[in-house]
Amino acid sequence: MVNVLFFASLRETLGVAQLSHPLDTRVTAGELLEQLKGQDAEWQKALDGQLLCSINQDIVPLDTIVSDGDEVAFFPPVTGG
Repeated sequence: MVNVLFFASLRETLGVAQLSHPLDTRVTAGELLEQLKGQDAEWQKALDGQLLCSINQDIVPLDTIVSDGDEVAFFPPVTGG
């Protein structure tokens, strides 16, 4: 089981800040993201596009392996001014 967090516009669009997601097999963060997109069309639309990912509060590429008990966060790229 992993704890998945959503930040910024993802949180607003999905209407959820976090959820627990079971891990049936060894997956990457990108594969986990694809599984989450399967929730419904709204999730597919919200999770498409460029997103950043962190695992246990470290920014990681989407090909990073997710382990049982990890905290995985997805968020859109942020720009400042």
